[in-house]
Parts: sequence; structure tokens; C-alpha cells
Amino acid sequence: MSVIQHDTNKQTIIVADDDTAVISALQMLLKSQGFEVVAVTNPEAIISHVEKTEFAAALIDLNYQNDTTSGKEGLALIETLKSIDELLPIVVMSGYSSVEIAVEAMKLGAGDFIQKPWSNERLLHILRTQIQLKDISLKGTKLAQENDLLKSEINNHSTDIVVNSSKMRALLAQLKKLAQSDMSILLTGENGTGKSMFAEFIHQHSMRTEQPFISVNMGAVPDNLFESEMFGHVKGAFTDAKDSRMGRFELAQNGTIFLDEIANISLNGQAKLLRVLEERQFEKVGSNKTQHVNVRVLSATNADIEGAIKNSEFRQDLFYRLNTVAIEIPALRDRIEDLVPLVHAFMQKHASKYRLEVGDISDEALQALQHYDWPGNIRELGHVIERAMFLRTDTTIELKDIALPKSTSLTNKNQPSEEDSAHQFDTLTLEDIEKQIIKSRLAAFNYHPQTTADSLGLSRSAYYRRLEKYKLA
Repeated sequence: MSVIQHDTNKQTIIVADDDTAVISALQMLLKSQGFEVVAVTNPEAIISHVEKTEFAAALIDLNYQNDTTSGKEGLALIETLKSIDELLPIVVMSGYSSVEIAVEAMKLGAGDFIQKPWSNERLLHILRTQIQLKDISLKGTKLAQENDLLKSEINNHSTDIVVNSSKMRALLAQLKKLAQSDMSILLTGENGTGKSMFAEFIHQHSMRTEQPFISVNMGAVPDNLFESEMFGHVKGAFTDAKDSRMGRFELAQNGTIFLDEIANISLNGQAKLLRVLEERQFEKVGSNKTQHVNVRVLSATNADIEGAIKNSEFRQDLFYRLNTVAIEIPALRDRIEDLVPLVHAFMQKHASKYRLEVGDISDEALQALQHYDWPGNIRELGHVIERAMFLRTDTTIELKDIALPKSTSLTNKNQPSEEDSAHQFDTLTLEDIEKQIIKSRLAAFNYHPQTTADSLGLSRSAYYRRLEKYKLA
């Protein structure tokens, strides 16, 4: 696919007119004002260019050699250009104009109309106004989509990063240094360790901090919607595409895109993602127009990616692109010194959220929390504290307010030996074992979906799939 390259610091206007004298005059005028100009002499040529390249505006004649007075060619051209790029500002011009034709052109999507011979001052004013209107529209659309993303993600943040242990202090210092570079970083670690918070921490300490931070849960992106979600689509690209939509890469332009749960991307999606990371360009669904992207890429997984590569489930070349530096986020049980400050941070958060008194937590309750191994990590801790704040009888969280499965306590001395456990499973399939574990956790957490899912190390969607699979819903 051929792509026209323009100076990214200049705005490019495409001009279409069959009169070479008109084209020469417009080129001189527009270039003197700092614009780049692409000039063509017929409708077919401008259509070809607009299909491949994004322009700041189009300045088109209404009449060409096939029809020099009616304006029908120009009106048809407006419709075609708008079907390719609905946001393209179009200014029409004609020496054989009428009010009726001007009105019809506006109805079809033209932004303004100017009659030949034109006033240079008025023409430049019209073009700049149309370009500004497009920019305002794009910023409004982008802001609306960013707000929608923020609303959907705001409750997923467990709390601000809270550290007390020397291990975590060293980790934050390392992340601050890496943030100053533009390299790709892969965050690894168990489910619920707060990888998304650390990704945002990197963005906040980077040179891109004033630009967007866009987070994508790749496990929630269906394969058939991968391109639309990541690269966007144009109006009419498929049955439900009633409006054009920006993809996540376009929303993240000049900022940071965070790809969470990357192991869940299909091989088909991996190939498409690799192309964007290598070439820094993409096309929206339904469009041939290539868009260039400048983003920093952060990613995260709790899966064994290297094992997936050996099993041909994950592309090695994509892994290398994402894994310039790999950072493992420790499990909560490996940074237990941070548990008490995290508990108090969660109490503050939930008290503010539900307008409750912060209160206190008893020593017995804290000891129980410290002796639990937290398979769901920080996320699970957050839900346990949230639930306890509603179960407490006064303003203090007591031991009785905390529901923790005894089978996962670090100090449970009544656990069967490893050999005994193995014998228990001699006659069971893996599915039988998984079903028993899920039933045990459901009972332990009174069927609370998020807490149970966290304790199992599952996302909500994966949790519900298991319930449906084993008919436990």
C-alpha cells in the first residue's frame, strides 16, 4: 500500500480543479501561509488520495471537464469524499454558482462555499475556520471516549500505591528510572498484584505524563472486534457501525497505551498488534487510510508467556517487542510488611466511597490478615476490607468480620500433608479438582463474586465462565 508522507508539522490541503491556472494560484497562496498542498485535476484523483491519506481540508471545484456549469460532478464528489472521511472539511468553489447549488453542497457535507474569483483573505479565513472546527470536533470525540473509558476503569483501581517494605521501595525507584526512557516494559506477576497501578505509575513519571494513559484489558476484547477496538472504525464499516469511532491507539496518541492480560490475545490479534508496534501505523476498519501513531507501550500478564511461545500460542517476535524490560510485581505474601498500611489505605478509601467512619481494626483481625497467603493479592485484600466494613457491628473491624478460607492460611497446622493431598486426587480429573476448589471458595466467601474470583486468581469474566461450565451459578 502506498502512503504519501507529509511534513507532520505542516497541515496539508488537497486542491481539486481542472484549471491549471487556478491550481497554480492556490498553490502559491497556500504555501505562502505555511500549508502543504496536493493538487489534482479530476474527481478520480482526489478520491484516490483521500482514500490513502488524511488531509487538513479539501478545496474542490464543483465543475469539471465533463460538466462545466451544473455542479453535479462536484456535488457527487462531496458525497463520495464524505463517505470516505466524514470529518474531512470540504470547501467548494465555482465560477458558475447559485444559491441553490451552494445550499445543496452544504446539505451534502461541505463546510463552506466560495465563488470564483475569490478574495484571498476570505478564502484563508474559511479554510482556517473549517480546520479549527474539525480539531474541536475531534477533541470532543476523543474526550468523550476517554471519559467513558475512565468511568469504566475508575473502580478497578484498588488503591493508590502504598509501600513500606524495602523490596517495594527499591521497585518504585527502579520504575522511576525506567519511566524516563521510552522503552516497552512488560509487567509480570500474579493476578491482583496491582500491575495496572504500576503501569500508571510509570506513565505519571514519564515524559508523556501530560498526554493520555489508555488502559486496555485484552482479555475482554473479543477476537472479532479486535481491530475495531484497537484501531477504530469508520461509519458504515459494519452493520452496527452507525458512527465513526476512535480506537485505543488513536486515543493514546503521544501518550501511553497499557495492554493488560496480553496472553489472552489470539494469534490473529497478535499479528495485527505486531504490525502496529513495528511500523507505528494502522488503518481503521472500513478505511484504506493509513494513520501514524506515536505511543509508549506497556503490557502485563500473569501467564507463562515463554511457555505459551513454546506451545505456539504466543508469537516470539511480539514478545520481544513488548519485553524490552521485564519487571515482576511481587505477590502480597512476599511483601507482607506492606499489608498493614494497605489495610488502612483501603479503610480510608471505602469510608470515603460509602461515607462511613474510617474507624479501626483489631489486632486479632490484623494478625489473621497477616497469616493468610492472599492468592488474590491486593485486589482480594481490598474486597475483604470492603466487606468487613459493612459487617462490623461498630466502628472497629473484628476477627469475626473477616471471612478468610482456612485452607489457604499460612499458619494452618491442620492441613493434610502433600502426600495425603495427592492420594485424595488419585481418582479425580483436573476438572473435578477445579470444581471442588471453586465450590470451596464459594462457600468460604458466601458466594461473593468478586472476592471469590480474586481468591481463585480469575477475572470476573473467567469466573462466570467457570460457574456456567460446572453449573454452579
